Amino acid sequence: MGSKSFGNLLDLASGDLLDIPHTPRALPRVMTVPGIIDGYGISDRDSDAISLPCRERKIVVANFLPLNCKKDLETGQWIFSLDNDSPMLHLKDGFSPETEVIYVGSLKIDVDLSEQDEVSQTLFEEFGCVPTFLPQDVHKKFYLGFCKQQLWPLFHYMLPMCPDHGERFDRSLWQAYVSANKIFADKVMGAINLEEDCIWIHDYHLMLLPTFLRRRFYRVKLGFFLHSPFPSSEIYRTLPVREKLLRGLLNCDLIGFHTFDYARHFLSCCCRMLGLEYESKRGHIALDYLGRTVFLKILPIGVQMGRLESVLNLPATAEKLKEIQEKYQGKKVILGVDDMDIFKGLSLKILAFEHLLQQYPSMLGKIVLIQIVNPARGSGKDVQEAKKETYYTVNRINERYGSPGYEPVVLIDRPVPRFEKSAYYAMAECCIVNAVRDGMNLVPYKYTVCRQGTPEMDKYMGLSDDSPPRTSTLVLSEFIGCSPSLSGAIRVNPWDVDAVADSMYSALTMPDSEKQLRHKKHYQYISTHDVAYWSHSFAQDLERACRDHYSKRCWGVGWGLGFRLIALSPNFRRLSVEPTVSAYRRSSKRAIFLDYDGTLVPETSIVKEPSADVMSALKALCNDPNNTVFIVSGRGKVSLSDWLAPCQNLGIAAEHGYFTRWNESCDWETSGFSNDFEWKKIVEPIMRLYTETTDGSTIEAKESALVWHHQDADRDFGSCQAKELLDHLESVLVNEPVVVNRGHQIVEVKPQGVSKGLVTGKVLRRMLEEGNAPDFVVCIGDDRSDEEMFESITTTLSAQPSSEIFACTVGRKPSKAKYFLDEVSDVVKLLQGLANTSSSPKPSYPSHLGVSFERVV
Repeated sequence: MGSKSFGNLLDLASGDLLDIPHTPRALPRVMTVPGIIDGYGISDRDSDAISLPCRERKIVVANFLPLNCKKDLETGQWIFSLDNDSPMLHLKDGFSPETEVIYVGSLKIDVDLSEQDEVSQTLFEEFGCVPTFLPQDVHKKFYLGFCKQQLWPLFHYMLPMCPDHGERFDRSLWQAYVSANKIFADKVMGAINLEEDCIWIHDYHLMLLPTFLRRRFYRVKLGFFLHSPFPSSEIYRTLPVREKLLRGLLNCDLIGFHTFDYARHFLSCCCRMLGLEYESKRGHIALDYLGRTVFLKILPIGVQMGRLESVLNLPATAEKLKEIQEKYQGKKVILGVDDMDIFKGLSLKILAFEHLLQQYPSMLGKIVLIQIVNPARGSGKDVQEAKKETYYTVNRINERYGSPGYEPVVLIDRPVPRFEKSAYYAMAECCIVNAVRDGMNLVPYKYTVCRQGTPEMDKYMGLSDDSPPRTSTLVLSEFIGCSPSLSGAIRVNPWDVDAVADSMYSALTMPDSEKQLRHKKHYQYISTHDVAYWSHSFAQDLERACRDHYSKRCWGVGWGLGFRLIALSPNFRRLSVEPTVSAYRRSSKRAIFLDYDGTLVPETSIVKEPSADVMSALKALCNDPNNTVFIVSGRGKVSLSDWLAPCQNLGIAAEHGYFTRWNESCDWETSGFSNDFEWKKIVEPIMRLYTETTDGSTIEAKESALVWHHQDADRDFGSCQAKELLDHLESVLVNEPVVVNRGHQIVEVKPQGVSKGLVTGKVLRRMLEEGNAPDFVVCIGDDRSDEEMFESITTTLSAQPSSEIFACTVGRKPSKAKYFLDEVSDVVKLLQGLANTSSSPKPSYPSHLGVSFERVV
């Protein structure tokens, strides 16, 4: 059975999810920080957490715990120990010594249900670990199924074009993925202390976990780091559950990637599939997502220097190094260390080595490729095929180029102890990583550190202090995450076998002085950008990203995995019809300002004329002698005049206020600024050029302005072209009396001093001068230009404390308005409520009662 807190999420996920056993909680849970309950969803007040002493804690969540575990067959007791090779274990080196780190994840071995409570208690008390205990069927479909057969290939650019090349989307595997993430969430909630804890989630296995946690805890500090590549939008968009995973990540405060390429692809997906825009804020890439700022961090992970050096100091490492030096004496060793995986490029690497032997016969007998193969992390036909091809190619090369006592390619396909692997690193003249796609790959880092050695190891090897400077050479695929960081490496396209062969030859024949310089550069970077530096930097940025958590009011919207959080000003609230109508009824002089598109008519509507309900409400409001009603729009005066002709007393401000008409009997007034439109002769050819080169874009010519629209263009390209057009126009119009603005999918050039804010200020000042100071003001709009109206009204009426002002934006989003309405239909209902009040006859009261109807509520 699923947790009570998440039953609705599980029920609403597509299909029937697997039956999940209840996760026991051994510790009492007490909420420490109340949240704000408002709108939809569950707030922080309903949350619960372990009551612990005030101490900084970080909860690290990954698929597997950093533990080794086995069961003693004689005693039947479980034996647990820390996995010193796990990066998750060493990231705590970047935290302060006082920080308590709790790990949440699965064990690499099944534990019987009857033993789970005891094991949980032991792991928490001795190691600070909280095991998730996924049911066996869930784990198999979750990890070996959805993660390894669908997400892993997709993130490495492999599409299931046919059944023989990857598994196609399977709804049951997706359900298992949802179920597993829910179990992880349940465990995290059993360990969370909302007031101080940070939660750091790792890798693609848990991309839905932020949604589960954010739905329960609005202000929890959530970070996510993706250790795999993130594919381009053309690849990612083929995933049927693409939006759910994107929204899952966007429920975090900080998202980390190894390289800018991965982050760029993620941003492109957010732009194309969710319509989001991003910007750089003081050096940090940020996405504005429903009032929340989601930051992106680009920083590759490092290695744990102390761990590598401690292994090098082992006598067993020195003995193994001596052994392989003797075995390959007189030969130059090229080393490869890879998982048995179709993306590691094993066959391409071995083929390139064969080409090296063909192109440079003089190297025959003098070079050896030692390929260490780590056990495959997944299973399936593709792994077996990769293994079969690798063995076939190795045997063919050895048969053709080998001789008694000489084997050109040495394939080590067995578990290799850490000390033995370190010895091979230290001995190899060159290291090659030829993966066709890989998230990070720390093999080059480990190789460089081992080539540097340690004083203790030098002592074992009998090396003196005046021995030559260390050398190392790297041949790296340009498609792996560590490649941009190691600028001294020889970068290759793994698919170009001839070029890889030439690069290996260059690495082997490079002068020692150059090898020394490259090695020194790499070692300096690796030693200063270790795993502690990485984790400290991420934790620091996570704290910065969460700085404004308690300065905003939060609403949870959406159901199931579509849940998302809206964060807005604490004073921001829904504009209710009843109180507004009541204030309207009490008032004697009123001013009403309304935007047109997106406020009276939906943006998405093909029909742009106002509906009958809108016209009826406007006519009733305009016919009230106590009302001054204005439509303030960016549209042209001809269209607005035609559509709104039945409302004879309606004021219209067209083209953002360049043209103003107080009612139908008045003439159009201009803003009074320059009427010189010679600048159009400069702007129009430039906009036409961008229109010709940007498919789907159009030019809107107004009397006072020119607007370039790109809403129907490719999102990424249209946005890129808009930025370029903005810069282009600003540079050529620097001496012209115009301003260039970029709005929502538009670039607009208009005369200086024209804005909606000036219109509202002008109308209100005229009312004040005529002695008709308004005691009731409603202003409703939906986009950036309307923010000027909200600000102008507040400024103009600052000396009129008796005025009741209802500045309202359409849609829940950051705004200078104090109120919001969700959509156009809500605006129409409000206007109808006000119109009905104006149309209703006022009852008369006996004079001796001394009651004014306007003051009766």
